[in-house]
Amino acid sequence: MRANQSPGQALIRLNAVISKHTRSGQHRDALFLFHHLNSSLQLKPDHYTLASALTACANLADVAAGEQLHAHVTAAGFQRYLQVGNTLIAFYAKSGDLVSARHVFDEIPFRDVFSWTTLVAAHAKSGDVEVALGLFEEMPQRNLVAWNGLITGFTQSGRPEVALQAFKRMRKAGVSCDNYTYASLLSLCSSPEFICLGRQIHAAVIPTGLLARASVVNAMLTMYFGCGMLDDACDMFVESVDIRNQVTFNAMIAGLIGMSKYLEALAVFKEMQKACVLPTESTLVSILSVCSFKNMVKCGMQIHGHVVKMGLEDHVIVCNAAINMYSNCLDLQSAWMLFEMLINRDLVSWNSMIAGYGQQKFWKEAMEVFLKMLRSGIRPDEFTYGSILAGFVGLEAQKYVEMIHGLAYKDGFILNSQVCNALTSTYVRCGAIDDCLKLFSDMPERNLISWNVIISAYVHNGLVMEAWDCFYKLQESKVRPNSYSLSIILSTCGCISALRQGQQVHAYILRCGLEWETSLGNALVTMYAKCGCLSWSRDVFYRLRQKDVVSWNAMIAAYAQHGEGEEALRCFETMGQLGILYDQVTFTVILSACSHAGLVDDGCRIFSSMIKDYGLSPSQDHYSCIIDLLGRAGNLDEAKRFIKGMPFEAGSYIWWALLSACRAHGDVRLGEIASKYLLQFEPNNPAVYVLLSNIHASAGQWEDAARVRDLMRENGVVKEPGRSWI
Repeated sequence: MRANQSPGQALIRLNAVISKHTRSGQHRDALFLFHHLNSSLQLKPDHYTLASALTACANLADVAAGEQLHAHVTAAGFQRYLQVGNTLIAFYAKSGDLVSARHVFDEIPFRDVFSWTTLVAAHAKSGDVEVALGLFEEMPQRNLVAWNGLITGFTQSGRPEVALQAFKRMRKAGVSCDNYTYASLLSLCSSPEFICLGRQIHAAVIPTGLLARASVVNAMLTMYFGCGMLDDACDMFVESVDIRNQVTFNAMIAGLIGMSKYLEALAVFKEMQKACVLPTESTLVSILSVCSFKNMVKCGMQIHGHVVKMGLEDHVIVCNAAINMYSNCLDLQSAWMLFEMLINRDLVSWNSMIAGYGQQKFWKEAMEVFLKMLRSGIRPDEFTYGSILAGFVGLEAQKYVEMIHGLAYKDGFILNSQVCNALTSTYVRCGAIDDCLKLFSDMPERNLISWNVIISAYVHNGLVMEAWDCFYKLQESKVRPNSYSLSIILSTCGCISALRQGQQVHAYILRCGLEWETSLGNALVTMYAKCGCLSWSRDVFYRLRQKDVVSWNAMIAAYAQHGEGEEALRCFETMGQLGILYDQVTFTVILSACSHAGLVDDGCRIFSSMIKDYGLSPSQDHYSCIIDLLGRAGNLDEAKRFIKGMPFEAGSYIWWALLSACRAHGDVRLGEIASKYLLQFEPNNPAVYVLLSNIHASAGQWEDAARVRDLMRENGVVKEPGRSWI
């Protein structure tokens, strides 16, 4: 207290400061100042002080502090003050304690509209329709605020029909709507089934002039995005250029992200900066997620710099988004540094870091973070288990998977289908098929993902018949297979040329009305091609309503498998004419088609075009195809030059292509070179020795052929006897 101030003046000044803190959202500062005032020997809080402190408790959802203040109010006799009573009702209403709210309400001797409205809105928001309407009918006077409280409460509780009835009653009563009324009603229309009503409300707002209010514009943006109407939302945003606030920009950015318009969301963020509108935590989290989705680490770093400049580097929500962004952009070092600097880590922080390592299969690092989290006293949730399990792969990781399995069992998450599915999938990746099957059989409840995982496990381990048996059991269960389940089964039909079973699956697809699913069409094209039915493969392809790049790749591969190189080329050229972008797989299958059909010039032209015209870097597969193409045509020296000019070391596929060509054309010298490199990759593969021996034998070099066979026996390599399906 200042020397020239009376206690009354000092209290008025402190009350003003506390009230200002509360209005500006600095609720903890307001409570700190209240406690400082309450401990003073010279000053004591009055009813204004307590009302502001209770408002801070309500906004912080600090129930314990609010109840202590209520006791203080009762002890000081301030409950007779209407302002304190109303604030207490609002506090208990926000806390969800409607019994205490009603108790305070009943104790107020002279209630005003605010008292009634707060209690009515609280019951409406909690879904107590009868109680809310009963209280509303008892109100001695109802103004616009009361009607808005009733409508907003029903809107927030997910009761659109009751909210609309209340709105109709309000109009019949002759009460005019304001911006809050329209904003509440528009929030009801954020799904496609209510778009007609939303347009009617939009039309009703125009003559009122309330489109000049940001709250109405913001609600309209949310409505149009919720209904998937991008153009209408963009038009509304353009028209609101003079009244945009933080919420307007946030609604626009969130809506664009929800419709996968990531670059447009970034453009709106830049416009927000140009308009000198300060971004909020929500804005920064949204934009960091854009950088995460689009793998734009440089842009993400700039946004992170903006976070630091705004002093939000300790805000856990924003930091979690930044950690997630760095992880998804494969910059795990930056993610870890940010994670280490974060003081108040929550479960999301730990999950983001574990997920980052898990996505990159760095399971040892993920395990270290997981154990550190447990030591800090934070317990995992289902997302934690899914993230840590995603990183495990290989036999070495199996014992750690078993440890996670035991911990999930101890924590009760073994009954969680999401965790069980993650565990079964992980056991498959680690080669522990028996553990996978046991876990599947012990599952209390299996969903479609559970079945798909186990069918994939059988296919992954070459157990085709078991996969089919599991698929039959899936059909007998209450769960129905989806396009992914059917695609897996179709792939098994193609692998073993099981045409009849493939046709049965095709018939099932037709019965279920799934024939227009692009992914299933692609699987059918591949299946029929592998089963030798090129014409059926072609029929399925041309009947597809929507063809993606995978569809075209599957058809080109089908032509390649059947030696139809010219048709494959025509399909490739049509694909380009339709504006469908080629990918790495497209060039692999077309080069394979050229190789099988002996189209050397076309293959070399396409390989060159891939680099020069499309800016794609050839992989081992592409070089393998072009070397196979040259080798089949007898251009072995040129094939060798290709291998020497490769930007990376040749793998086994490339040396196999060259060795096969040497066998076909009797090039002993190159065959020796190719087999030498192949044996470095596959020292125990008898096919390398046999093929080299045959090359020597075909050239009449019987001693060299015998020498290779002797070397094979000395190295303990045994050729398995052939088997026939016939």
